Amino acid sequence: MLLETINSPADLRALDAAELEMLASEIREFIVQTVAVTAGHLGSNLGAVELTLAVHRVFDSPRDIILWDTGHQAYVHKIVTGRRAEFATLRQEGGLSGYPSRSESEHDWVENSHASTILSYAHGIATGVEESGAERKVVAIIGDGSMTGGLAFEGLNNLGHSGKRVLIILNDNGRSYAPTISRMSEGVSRLRMHPGYMRLSERLEQALREMPVMGELAYSSLQGVKAALREVLEPTAFFESLGVRYVGPIDGHDVAGMEQALRHASTYEGPIVVHVLTQKGRGYAPAEDDDEKCLHDAPVFDPETGPPADWAKPKGYTEAFATAMVELGEKHPQVHAITAAMPGPTGLLPFEARFPDRFHDVGIAEAHAVTAAAGMAMTGLPPVVADYSTFFARAFDQANLDVGLHGLPVVFALDRAGITGPDGPSHHGVLDLGLCLKIPGMTIFAPSSAQEVGVMMATALELDGPSSVRYARGVARQVDDSQVGSGLKARKARAGDDVCLLAVGKMLEAAEGAATLLAAAGIEATVWDVRVVKPLDPALVADAARHPLVVTIEDGLRVGGAGSFMADAIASLDEGGQAPPVLVLGTPPEYIPAAATPDAIHARLGLDAAGIHASVVKALARSSATADLD
Repeated sequence: MLLETINSPADLRALDAAELEMLASEIREFIVQTVAVTAGHLGSNLGAVELTLAVHRVFDSPRDIILWDTGHQAYVHKIVTGRRAEFATLRQEGGLSGYPSRSESEHDWVENSHASTILSYAHGIATGVEESGAERKVVAIIGDGSMTGGLAFEGLNNLGHSGKRVLIILNDNGRSYAPTISRMSEGVSRLRMHPGYMRLSERLEQALREMPVMGELAYSSLQGVKAALREVLEPTAFFESLGVRYVGPIDGHDVAGMEQALRHASTYEGPIVVHVLTQKGRGYAPAEDDDEKCLHDAPVFDPETGPPADWAKPKGYTEAFATAMVELGEKHPQVHAITAAMPGPTGLLPFEARFPDRFHDVGIAEAHAVTAAAGMAMTGLPPVVADYSTFFARAFDQANLDVGLHGLPVVFALDRAGITGPDGPSHHGVLDLGLCLKIPGMTIFAPSSAQEVGVMMATALELDGPSSVRYARGVARQVDDSQVGSGLKARKARAGDDVCLLAVGKMLEAAEGAATLLAAAGIEATVWDVRVVKPLDPALVADAARHPLVVTIEDGLRVGGAGSFMADAIASLDEGGQAPPVLVLGTPPEYIPAAATPDAIHARLGLDAAGIHASVVKALARSSATADLD
């Protein structure tokens, strides 16, 4: 295979057109075969093959600085920068990250897994390069929906204002997870699809190819005609109104055409956008045929057939949320649902299909989603903002001051809360508990089963102030009605006198497993399903305080999280008295590496049944030793 001879970007530069075409095909096959085993971001990388080859043939990485946004479209970049042999470890414990990683390669600058940040990075990096006097080019590749995020526009505006020398490649595949939501992208699409523009552009390019070499004059003339046509067909030249030059659109699967455009654009002394058109999922039929996501985030699958037809159907807690939202939409005709470019992953597609006028996909713009929800709530509409826990952190200021300060009844449905597994430190949802606890008046629900999700969503919509319902990725526990709570009450799952285990959300199952192990050793544990972290059920607090040891268990940061909050509540019961010791179990304040499953990470952190059992036994022994000293 030609791919086996590519060990660095320099190896690409000796290839001719036929070899590049062959290499692109081999890379696509290599990515499909690997992701079929590891799971991962497939569609975006299949669409960026030729673009990546062109970039690395024109620019000299790592001397030239190549930045990716979003980072999940950088698989090809990893392969051609010396990591092909390790690619089978993608997203596995101890293996390659699913995103650029500074610890992996000198070719990776930004561990960019949250979208829309790269133009701000580029502004800062270009400033440093300029001050150093080094001859280095800064290339920022942004796409797959990232231009719908507000931070991208802030970066673009400041690049135009400052005139910093940055080459921006807009990888326009018309999508993020789903078709991109943006008036700007609509305008660009109108331009790129205009038959008159495209026909004339193609004729001009063909004519130039057939003419003797004319150098800069030929290229400049063609670009001048294109620019004039754009002004006619799209009167508001968006980029150029910000002080950023614009070139394109260009076929993002034509390596030679992109190389020519990039070489010319790289001579410009200020910020310039090269707009390339790519097809997400290109070259792999199951991805091309996936109308919803183009196999954006593919599961493990058979590469011959692709994932099963129902692979993207919400599962576990997400499925329970999807069902609950449709039911609540029927019951409450004013309920609106908002998401930030993830209607499928958050389970809102059924709600969108049933209530299209009450569904809002705002693009990759989490902060806007939250403040828009605040505005809806001010007019009496009950909004539900569905997002991943990790992305909620991007809108904390809005949740705190735009929603919380006004006491508005906005419901935050936070998917992928807690440890998420293979996407690594940027995607673990370990901050939301601590953040929501800091918002005055915020009610925090944590379902321990699929059945609890609907109950909690219904309760949340009846509240007068803000609330969050946070639930985990993956399989959800299924229980009967006797194991489902109600309202704002906690639920006692097991009674014992030696230790009290307070379990938050999905950690209930591990707590009950630990209680069984403790019972075998003659230690009887009370187990509470906390259900509502804030406000805490007074009955739970009072019962916990009567035990000689209390252990809190959460799938979030143990510092400043639910356990700290519960420990404070228990201590406050008996001012000046002797509250029982509280052992707080949770995730450490560290960036936690990826692993194939959340369970593997829980076990490593001592948050499985065996780990909880060991922590309780150790704490009880320590308490006994202290008592003997007294």
